[in-house]
Amino acid sequence: MQKNRLEKHSINHSRPLVALAPMAGVTDLPFRSICENLGADYSVTEMAASAPKLLHSTKNQARLHFTPKAKLKILQIIGNDAKEMADAAFVYAKLGAHIIDINLGCPAKKVSSKGAGSALLSNLKKVRDIVKSVTQRCPVPVTVKTRLGPNHDNYTLLSVGEIITELGIKQITVHGRTRACKFNGRAQFDEIAKLKQTFPELTVIANGDIDCLEKAKDILAKTRCDGFMIGRGCVGNPWLFSDIQSHFDPTLSSPSHSKTDLILKHIRQTHAFYGDSKGVKFARKHIQAYLKHLQLSEHFKSLSQLEIPEKQLYQLMTIIEKAHHEK
Repeated sequence: MQKNRLEKHSINHSRPLVALAPMAGVTDLPFRSICENLGADYSVTEMAASAPKLLHSTKNQARLHFTPKAKLKILQIIGNDAKEMADAAFVYAKLGAHIIDINLGCPAKKVSSKGAGSALLSNLKKVRDIVKSVTQRCPVPVTVKTRLGPNHDNYTLLSVGEIITELGIKQITVHGRTRACKFNGRAQFDEIAKLKQTFPELTVIANGDIDCLEKAKDILAKTRCDGFMIGRGCVGNPWLFSDIQSHFDPTLSSPSHSKTDLILKHIRQTHAFYGDSKGVKFARKHIQAYLKHLQLSEHFKSLSQLEIPEKQLYQLMTIIEKAHHEK
């Protein structure tokens, strides 16, 4: 039987779990570290390949870093072949993953065109085959991340819930959109509420459109879920984790550093992780998001032209501090 490793690692279940969603090209080691330091109970790696020829590729290996202080080392796998995914799960567990998460939710064309991610929701037999193979082969617990179904005419969430509970999986994360929705429109949570009501023993994590404390509270009330997974809503605003955590557990302390210090720390870590040239480029998407959150988007153009890490940091600091003093 799958043991709930979340319980083993003593995460406080008297409040909702709050996690960082895996996002390709965004949730690298520096960003996951920042979010965990600000209160995320756990984060999940970017999608790791299951095809044998890709397991040891440079790009795939770059996704396998776990944060230094992680309570849970969770690695997400993507694919559409049951044996390959089971073998990959075994390899990744031996590399240190505490939990393997199966991706049944990615709507990206390059993923779904290969019959993986959310495309699997149109073939529940294959979903069962994959989940069964992975849980049997994998020496650590397995979780699933999914969507409501292929489209609004075909919700498959309850069927997926039945499959995974029969196979001993204890936790599922649900993005409140269908595959057809991609990231358009508003996330819907009625089906997530039905899932939790139908399978009360299942730990259900709600995902989609959570960008403030009020939305998190509203989703909790609607679904009676066990926690939240935050994606795009925390990019540029990782303090969202501490906002939510401190509301549900007032004993938790707020960040001791200023927003400016944390932003600069994140960008420095990005430079160090990727090296000067790549680091400056990878930092731009986060700088743009931070400036948007701080209502300073008009300054991004000047920053986007810089190629030297020290200049990028100095100009970013100057922009933020100047804006602070002018308020």
